[in-house]
Amino acid sequence: MKNINHHQIIIIGAGTAGITVAAQLLRKDKNLDIALLDPAQKHYYQPAWTLVGAGTYKYDKTERDMKDLIPKGAKWIQKAVQDIDPDNNLIKTTDGSEFGYDFLVACPGIQIDLDGIEGLRETINKNGVCSNYTDPDYTWKVLQEFKGGRALFTLAATPVKCGGAPQKIMYLADDYWQKTGVKKNTSVLYAMPGSTIFGVPDFKKTLMEVVDRKDIGLRYFHKLTKIDSENKKAYYTITKFVGEPDKLIYNDKEEFGVEEISQEEVVIPYDMMHLAPPQSAPDFIKRSKLAHQEGPQKGWIDIDKSTLLHNKYPNVFALGDAAALPTAKTGAAIRKQAPVVVENLLEVMKHQEILSRNYDGYSSCPLITGYGKMVLAEFKYGNVRDSDPLISKFVDTSKEKWSMWILKKYGLPFMYWNLMLKGKA
Repeated sequence: MKNINHHQIIIIGAGTAGITVAAQLLRKDKNLDIALLDPAQKHYYQPAWTLVGAGTYKYDKTERDMKDLIPKGAKWIQKAVQDIDPDNNLIKTTDGSEFGYDFLVACPGIQIDLDGIEGLRETINKNGVCSNYTDPDYTWKVLQEFKGGRALFTLAATPVKCGGAPQKIMYLADDYWQKTGVKKNTSVLYAMPGSTIFGVPDFKKTLMEVVDRKDIGLRYFHKLTKIDSENKKAYYTITKFVGEPDKLIYNDKEEFGVEEISQEEVVIPYDMMHLAPPQSAPDFIKRSKLAHQEGPQKGWIDIDKSTLLHNKYPNVFALGDAAALPTAKTGAAIRKQAPVVVENLLEVMKHQEILSRNYDGYSSCPLITGYGKMVLAEFKYGNVRDSDPLISKFVDTSKEKWSMWILKKYGLPFMYWNLMLKGKA
């Protein structure tokens, strides 16, 4: 006889992925025994935090009570996971409780690692160092109080939620400072660990036009290692093309006064900084057997990129930000991943094998380029453009469009709360 803490399906995480999967499963079969394991009292629509940081969306509109979103028929277990033992189909929570499962869907999301960069924990959300990932209201405060000087936008050298987000707020900030007269006294620099502003050529072309129009400086292969908030300096290690400035710098902003400590290390002074902080899978995932143990994907959940079934445990699926998938970590990706998990999980439950659904890596990044302007970047595995066939009939989504801005500000939030989380989209 099963103990009272055993469930047919346990879903770890009641974020976008967890609620969507639970809702879709129960729409398929209302008799399924599903438990959602998540201690959070609140649920947030995080894609709107970019708009909050630019003063065009209210933070409280991104927040809902979790109890109002749990699908009818699912049990909500308000506990935090301590450890997962997939060999014995067992989950332990921080209060000592144990839960058994027949099938597991792991979608715990991603965590902010403030200790991943020296000095970050001490200065985040104060001293002019802001992040939409941690406190978008403070970002808006910084933008309003900034009176000119060096505006540094940057991101950590880890995977982050929506890799395009660190530059969206830069374009909006530039727009805001243009309207308030601050831009004429401002120099904007974007320092990134990667090799390009965007991996898909069609969207990169448009974004580079935006960069040129706004006179923004770019620095490639710059890995942020330390923040000295007292002296307002950011330390970077050059990870590639050392000594080849033509491959590292685009539109050199000499007025920034970048200091070269050595060929491999530079210091960039700033008057305000916005950054995407280091991020990782939750600790209980990283130390579990569900995660890759070695290699570049170490710490992320080891799943087949097409079926989303775990590569070692045939009763475990994963999706969302904690999954080791070579695509962007966005809510749009989850919208395409969820039905694949649902169909394949039901196939495994009935037939012990997967017969149908495959995920092609679809993700999208609504790239805001200013107030009232947006590029809808949609792509799949291999950085191949993958625009929605219906939208593409009417709009070239690789160009800046007011209609895409309306989609971002009004259409997508409506779809999220009223369709996606109810298993209808």
